[in-house]
Amino acid sequence: MDGALLVTAADLVTQRLTGPALLPVGVLTGVAGGVYLAWPLRGERRGARL
Repeated sequence: MDGALLVTAADLVTQRLTGPALLPVGVLTGVAGGVYLAWPLRGERRGARL
């Protein structure tokens, strides 16, 4: 259910941001997934410095 909600939200956002131009939903979900993955990795790296 969460995945369907994420893809639907990404589709709505891409439609609103790009207007008449077409942007694949995978681009936005990929960016969101990359940020979601990078965030915990960044926290682990900070913890290792202490």
